[in-house]
Amino acid sequence: MQGGQMVVDGPVRLASVLTPSKPSFLPSLTKVIGTLGPNSRSVQVIEACLKAGMSVARFDFSWLDDDYHQETLENLRIAVKNVKRLCAVMLDTMGPALHVQNKTGKPIMLMADTHVTITSDVTREPSAEILPVNYSGLAKAVKKGDTIFVGQYLSTGIEATSVWLEVLETSGPDIICLVKNTATLPGFIFNVHVSQVHIDLPTLTDFDKQAISNWGSRNKVDFVSLSYTRHASDVRELRDFIKANNLHETQIFAKIETVEGLKHFDEILQEADAVILSRGNLGIDLPPEKVFLFQKSAINKCNMVGKPVIITRVVDSMTSNLRPTRAEATDVANAVLDGADGILLGPETLRGLYPIEAIRTVGRICAEAEVVYNQSLHFKRISKHVGEPLSDAESVASSAVRAATITKAAMIVVFTSSGRAARLIAKYRPSVPLFAIVIPRIKSNSLKWSFIGSSQARQLLGVRGVYPILASPNVATSGGSSEESGLKLALDHGKSVGLLKPNDQVVVFQKIGDSSVVKIVAIRDQQYV
Repeated sequence: MQGGQMVVDGPVRLASVLTPSKPSFLPSLTKVIGTLGPNSRSVQVIEACLKAGMSVARFDFSWLDDDYHQETLENLRIAVKNVKRLCAVMLDTMGPALHVQNKTGKPIMLMADTHVTITSDVTREPSAEILPVNYSGLAKAVKKGDTIFVGQYLSTGIEATSVWLEVLETSGPDIICLVKNTATLPGFIFNVHVSQVHIDLPTLTDFDKQAISNWGSRNKVDFVSLSYTRHASDVRELRDFIKANNLHETQIFAKIETVEGLKHFDEILQEADAVILSRGNLGIDLPPEKVFLFQKSAINKCNMVGKPVIITRVVDSMTSNLRPTRAEATDVANAVLDGADGILLGPETLRGLYPIEAIRTVGRICAEAEVVYNQSLHFKRISKHVGEPLSDAESVASSAVRAATITKAAMIVVFTSSGRAARLIAKYRPSVPLFAIVIPRIKSNSLKWSFIGSSQARQLLGVRGVYPILASPNVATSGGSSEESGLKLALDHGKSVGLLKPNDQVVVFQKIGDSSVVKIVAIRDQQYV
């Protein structure tokens, strides 16, 4: 198991703690995913979130309906146009989630050491004595001593809104439980999670299929996050379904949030395009002392095969506070040092009081951790894992990163249509920004010609260190001058954000004919040679 490595020169690093952080020309290399909802769906707030560093907008279909999410998405599109920044769209499925529906919305107080009955009779009204759950097979699935978690912590980030229950016995469809802690359950819906118990419901539910076929297909979403992924077959089923709904370019994030998914992690990783480690549910399913072990192991496996890995539940306290706790700030940094590609903010931006500050704060912590990230050690581990002989593409990609390190280049530029070349370079974790010039491809059928590339560009926003720039269709049709035009586009952007200055060097990865090559470009005043 690897992870958590940093480069520390004692006196220098300790002195840097007292030095104000340098202003950043770009967001952190580590990506920040924000969940849009009640406190973060206006055009004004979304614009501020984008400027603060949000690169992917998550739409959680566990809550609210298509119309609500569509209105939020339209606001996102306006905000993207206003601030002139790309933002990817992620549809997060509900999956086999269990819940208690509290139609009255009246808070329910449960007292420690009292008894409460969980029943599958959803006609019953929730109270301190009975909690109806939307799953008829729960009583058969649990046994004496099992732990059941009920409340809104997973959606609010506030522990006081949740209760731990211990199963004492079952009686037909009912489960008699001992309340382990005093808590008040507010709101209309309470999440229910049973630790390490198989729930015999499909991972891709009928509700999810409807959301994908209607909202997802209509909006050509960039990512689908498959909640409660438990087997590789879950990912294959989703892949077939999205293709059947004309989402051929959409990528799948497998969301690992149970021990069952953990047991099949290697097979799931092979099938998925990326992975989300959902530590909210994992923190319930696993003993607390085991969560970090899985995190480090899973991140390392994703790093070795070059697939993005995202960490959740890092600054829960920012749902109601302007600053994270010291432990949370350290947790974010450790995720970066472990090798995470991104941080996903859920309740912090969905319902939190400070969504913009949460994004900005997480980005700053990530950027500070990136300064001491041990890129050299990571490079060696990747090279050792890949082994020899290297493929041509792998050889040139690793050479681009090595060249950037040796020449102390200010940035790397890569030309790509599918995004594959950019991902391959990012796999070696360059310590400088990687600008991916996405060249649109011409697609035709018997009726019309069209360009594709915008989705490929946005999908790179989920990869650490990659800053995609979508080239205009003119670049794609300009023949031999396309690479020159694309390089000028990247360099001009680098200069505009203050990243490039005279005498800086830039590493360029490009294809010439059938070969991939790396070259080094030096900036001379306003020109490059």
